[in-house]
Order: sequence, then structure tokens, then C-alpha cells
Amino acid sequence: MKQVTVRKEELIIAPLWWQLKRLQQTASGYGKKLSTEYKMLHEGRKYRVYYCCYSNSGTHYIIKKNIEITINIE
Repeated sequence: MKQVTVRKEELIIAPLWWQLKRLQQTASGYGKKLSTEYKMLHEGRKYRVYYCCYSNSGTHYIIKKNIEITINIE
């Protein structure tokens, strides 16, 4: 699986409408494809950053042509 490291300052803040209202995507806060309020520039295109969380830790990733690319945020 491909991994990309990005600094937090490089992320673009672009919340969705329900995030502006402080709502959660799921009732529990857990899930496979949770939308974050961030986008990032990768190879000349903006991608939404997603979060996978099933306990007390999770993984950030983007989806490019149906391939998940893991994001390490510094």
C-alpha cells in the first residue's frame, strides 16, 4: 500500500455542511470511510482526506482511482 507524508500546514480546510453544524457522520463516531474536514493536494489534484476508525486509533487516507493511499500527518 502506498503511503504519503504530509505536514498539517499543507492540508486544506474544507468542511462539509454537516461538519459546520458540528454533526457526526455516524452515531458512534466509528467507521471505514469517515469524511474529515480536510482536503490535500496530491499530484496536482485535491482529494478529500478520509479516516478509518474502529477503536481508539485510526488511519487517514485518500482515494485515487479506487486505490487507498495512506496519509501520515506530521
